[in-house]
Amino acid sequence: MKTNNIILTFAIALVVAIVVVFAYSRMTGSGQDEATYQARYPTWFTSLPENYQPGQMDFTYAAEKTLHGVVHVTTRIERESRGRRGDPFFDFFQLPGPDAREGMGSGVIVTPDGYIVTNYHVIQQATEIMVTLNDGQSFEARVMGSDPNSDIALLKINGNDLPFIEYGSSENLRVGEWVLAVGNPMNLTSTVTAGIVSAKARGLGVFQERDMAIESFIQTDAPLNPGSSGGALVNLNGELVGVPTLILSPTGTYAGNSFAIPVSIVKKVVEDIMEFGEVQRAVLGVSIINVDSDLADDLGLERVTGVYVDGLLEGGSAEEAGMMEGDVIIEVDGRPVGSVAELQERISQYRPDENVIITVVRNGEIHEIPVILSRLQ
Repeated sequence: MKTNNIILTFAIALVVAIVVVFAYSRMTGSGQDEATYQARYPTWFTSLPENYQPGQMDFTYAAEKTLHGVVHVTTRIERESRGRRGDPFFDFFQLPGPDAREGMGSGVIVTPDGYIVTNYHVIQQATEIMVTLNDGQSFEARVMGSDPNSDIALLKINGNDLPFIEYGSSENLRVGEWVLAVGNPMNLTSTVTAGIVSAKARGLGVFQERDMAIESFIQTDAPLNPGSSGGALVNLNGELVGVPTLILSPTGTYAGNSFAIPVSIVKKVVEDIMEFGEVQRAVLGVSIINVDSDLADDLGLERVTGVYVDGLLEGGSAEEAGMMEGDVIIEVDGRPVGSVAELQERISQYRPDENVIITVVRNGEIHEIPVILSRLQ
């Protein structure tokens, strides 16, 4: 009898324990949450950042933050300039028609007191420049300085407390990242288009007529058309990461790819013009080409990357620092460079007489060479 009572008591206790555990799990829901979390974020989401939240692909924040910081630029050009038809930059912003004397483009307000970045080709040869804000106000603009080698110009209007776009980082952009292009294509003001970063440090050879041209474009598939040139390429935080410059197209209109000058170049040009009245362009003093597979095999390189030093400027910075023809440049101040375009972009961020460490591969060995950059003559 006593044994039966013990068994009965144990059975009751076991049943009560099971009921308590079941009730607790139903109230807390911890087991269900765990299962739901695993189902909501399957394995292919593991590369997303930890702070990722659904809905982050909403472009409205960046659009609203930047629309008022982009302006419409119109120019008046003397009649003799018409002979330049066929120039890809001139065609990209000039209004159609054989007797056109007006050009159009976009610009980006970068300070609240009215400094505006645009493309050099937008204001080139202009005798009059007018800027219209997103709210309809119009101002006559004056050119504070320009840099044909990077296709950047800085304008100034008389204004205060103007909406402006803050600088972001073009170096931190990742291929595949969403960007917005804000501008005035086809005279349609306040237009926003979206795309992804298709490539970085893209050299196109479109500045071949310029002696010290810098080509390191951000390639995107955000639609651009004539009039977009000089506008803003922004990230989803509404920060300026580039200035749209041109498209490659057989028709003269958008055909899938567009190109922007990275803000790393833009910011340096703007700061130089504001501080010195002109661009302080530093040079390394080398003749360079990209490393291809044949050259990599000849040099015994492990990877097909870097910039081959094909020649040295006599008395230039590189020669004086001890660089040699045949060196392969792979880093500038610890930042990798894999192409001529990347090297141009890196060096363009320095001023004359600044010191940089150039890392090269020479006869299979790594050398770090301190170089004092010289001034563009």
